[in-house]
This record gives sequence, structure tokens and C-alpha cells, in this order.
Amino acid sequence: MLYGICNLSIVPLRLDPSDPSEMVSQVLYGEHFKILEKRKKWSRIRLALDTYEGWIDNKQYQEISATEYTDLDTDALHLVADMVDFVNCEDEQLMAIPMGASLKGLALLKHTHEGTTITVRQPKSKLIETAFLYVNAPYLWGGKTTFGIDCSGFTQMVYRLNGYQLLRDASLQATQGEALSFIEESEPGDLAFFDNQEGAITHVGIIMKDNYIIHAHGKVRVDRIDHTGIYNAEKRTHTHKLRVIKRIISS
Repeated sequence: MLYGICNLSIVPLRLDPSDPSEMVSQVLYGEHFKILEKRKKWSRIRLALDTYEGWIDNKQYQEISATEYTDLDTDALHLVADMVDFVNCEDEQLMAIPMGASLKGLALLKHTHEGTTITVRQPKSKLIETAFLYVNAPYLWGGKTTFGIDCSGFTQMVYRLNGYQLLRDASLQATQGEALSFIEESEPGDLAFFDNQEGAITHVGIIMKDNYIIHAHGKVRVDRIDHTGIYNAEKRTHTHKLRVIKRIISS
């Protein structure tokens, strides 16, 4: 088995081993992974963070040893706290890295960092404050940063920045936590899931107080939520049909 670490700021994770292929997610600086298959130009990887799989360009990661992978594969929290920060590279050049990037591999990459970090799990009440850091971030299929993010990337990163683990896709996140019977039982930080006409879960957002929800739809935005789903006041219509509300973190 081969192993790797992302040594660049934001790297696309693709469905197939080709540049034009769909970007299914992103690998942020410092994230480590197993290399399941290595070809001449591409590698199929499985991220340690959430076991998500995809193809990454061989020029966009650094191979590491099994021992180094194991050392990184801990529950220790060491994340970039600012929307954009920098690491000092070995050649004394700066490289920008996004909020939520992992700093556990700094020594391994021979980089240094002097910015603000997150090293302690936060209370559930902190989730909404973190979510608002992403407001107006444009929707990007597979995105995980303030420069472009999708609905499940948004919920995953908000939870991650507070020390909690979510899977990558909305349908996978819906398998986590405890289902609530009524929207009145929900509290800020709970997740609401929405399905399509075929019954497949395709959207997720974070419940706020007073029947509001923050989610990525066109951009990260705040809308009303009721028993039917998400109500967009600008369009005067419901845009998403509510399926289930899940409590991931108990107060």
C-alpha cells in the first residue's frame, strides 16, 4: 500500500483519471490518504478524513511512508482558522492555504505556519457562528472552501472546524446521528436533509433558531424552513422538500 499527503492548497479530486472529469470533491492542504491504485499520471486515493475516493493528479501530492501516515492518522485537531492563511515553504516562498486545511503534516512537508489555528473541539453552539464565515461563498459542485463549496462540503467543513466528523455527501451524512420526529424538536446546529422526486437525498443544510436554515444553494445563504422544506422568500416558493432532521451532536 502507498500513502500520500496533499502538499498544495486545494487539489481537485476527480471521478475519473482525466482533467476534464467531474470534480467530486477537493483535497485540502495537509489531508492524507491511501493510494489505492497508481498509474502513470493519476492515482486513485481514499482520504483518511472521510474514506471518500477519487482520482488525483500525481503531480499534486507527496508520497509518504506507512509510518508517517499512521502518525498523521490521529484524532488530534490542528486546522487553519482564518479564511485564507499562509505557510512558509522550504524555499522561503509563501503558499496560500484555505480555512480548514490540516497542519498536522507541517514538519513532514518542511513548512512552517504562524497563523491562528483550531486545536480544541468547540461546543455545538459554535456551529452557526462558523457557518456564517461561509455566507455568500459561491456554490461549486465538489467544493470545500469559501471560494466555492457544495451543500455537503459546507456542512462537513463547518462541523470539521469545530472538531466533529461528517461524511462527505448529503446521502452519507444522512446515515449519521439521531432522527428527530418534528422540526420543533430541532436546535441550532442540527442537520436538515432534503430529497428529490425519486426519494434520493440530494441536499443538506444547518438548522438555525426561529425556523431558519443556512445552506449552499447558488451561494451559502439563509432561508426559512418549515414542515414542507426550504422556503425562498425571493422566489416565493419552496426550493427543497424536507426529508429528515438529524441530530449529530447532543447539547
